[in-house]
Amino acid sequence: MQVSASHILVKTKEEADNLLTQINEGADFGTLAAQHSLCPSKARGGALGSFGPGAMVKPFQDAAFALEVGAVSATPVQTQFGWHLIQRTA
Repeated sequence: MQVSASHILVKTKEEADNLLTQINEGADFGTLAAQHSLCPSKARGGALGSFGPGAMVKPFQDAAFALEVGAVSATPVQTQFGWHLIQRTA
């Protein structure tokens, strides 16, 4: 099984919480990714493309696979890289 996802990577939970609030209030995920993400994927609105099990670090993978298509993680996900907001795109 594979999923497609986008993400926003930031340094602090506070920043991730702030961005999540904006998304929940209707802000565009891709626009916020382009403006705030620390990941090079920000040039693509946070798009990471498709990946299968084992391709991403476990906390990120578990969150992405648990989401419904179109959904955004309800809480920020912490990995060794920072804090992620994840949107499953397919």
